[in-house]
Amino acid sequence: MLTIISPAKSLDFDSKVATKKHSNPQFLKEASELVGSLSKLSPASISSLMSISDKLANENFHRFNEWKTPFKLDNSRQAIFAFKGDVYLGLKAEELNTYDLNYAQKHLRILSGLYGILRPLDLMQAYRLEMGSKFGIKNKSNLYEFWGTKITDRINTELNAQPKSTRFLVNLASNEYFSSIKAKGVNAEIVTPEFKDWSKDRYRIISFFAKRARGLMAAYIVKNRIKSPEKLMEFDAEGYSYCSGESTESKLVFKRKKGL
Repeated sequence: MLTIISPAKSLDFDSKVATKKHSNPQFLKEASELVGSLSKLSPASISSLMSISDKLANENFHRFNEWKTPFKLDNSRQAIFAFKGDVYLGLKAEELNTYDLNYAQKHLRILSGLYGILRPLDLMQAYRLEMGSKFGIKNKSNLYEFWGTKITDRINTELNAQPKSTRFLVNLASNEYFSSIKAKGVNAEIVTPEFKDWSKDRYRIISFFAKRARGLMAAYIVKNRIKSPEKLMEFDAEGYSYCSGESTESKLVFKRKKGL
């Protein structure tokens, strides 16, 4: 089973990391090509492209111009420890032990606008480039066209290396990032968990809680070595419970009723 999650805009390159174990991104050549073009943009162009403030634009202007290979522990950081958004608040990578990280390295993937797809221990340098950015390079008008089938092909390669009985793709990514995958071309059943919280007299998908829950689910899969969708139904972190009445084979709905 392979699980995919989204990256995050918030980054942490300062806190202490408990392991020195690392790997290199599989699409480092493509990332270098993208950075080569991004580094030519002015701060004003970056601000317009990403709809961000001048301060953030200047920060990313310097990031793109300081980006360099080879990646080492003194100039890069393992992806699972570098991202610090809502999903990663639920994942709590700092609490994963060596065995968890080894399992995650084989079964958890982070989709990325710049790196395409990252294993948890792949080194990365700080960046900001959302998959949905209208950034064109050469004859490609956006990142979806740039990545084409490469991400899907990589996922299929990894799924095909697993026993047939455990070939499932668990989609815990946002629509923006999942769209970088050619779903019809995936050689496995795709299962998408959905998280709803009680609010204003009904259950709703509330962005912050849903993102955090995706991280909780990712951690649950890693810590419990989950290999089938059936086992996902036992997920009950922080008050969530499986709702069979609203679920299908491809969509697993989890609900939580608590004061917000």
